Amino acid sequence: MKTSARNILEGTVGDVHKGQVVTIVKLTLPGGTAISSIITNESVDRLGLKSGLKAYAIIKASSVMIGKGLADGKISAKNIIKGTVQKVKEGLVMAEIVLDIGGGHTLTSTISDESAKRLGLKAGDEAFAIVKATSVMIGVD
Repeated sequence: MKTSARNILEGTVGDVHKGQVVTIVKLTLPGGTAISSIITNESVDRLGLKSGLKAYAIIKASSVMIGKGLADGKISAKNIIKGTVQKVKEGLVMAEIVLDIGGGHTLTSTISDESAKRLGLKAGDEAFAIVKATSVMIGVD
């Protein structure tokens, strides 16, 4: 399978917390970064998700918000991932931001060019990727 999603991060399933309709699945990437996903119970069962299984977090670049100065910030998104700006590619309307999040992984975000300029991002800056757990798909081999 090929996908258009820019962010496909391999990790290991940790916690699987089932609710009435949806499950919170926590994936741990090499290097220790954790990413939470909220998917339906039916999807958990169909994929056979359980602790210790190799799986992939799949996130569209447009679902990744970028912030600065959020080390102690309070925000409702489940995934607030610290990284270092690796690349900023500005365009006429949208900008592409690539964050090194450690463990050999990067997260790519597409944000408005205006937002990128307002944040003043440049290579080497500390920044945070913000991703709602409902925007994280899970895949398995």
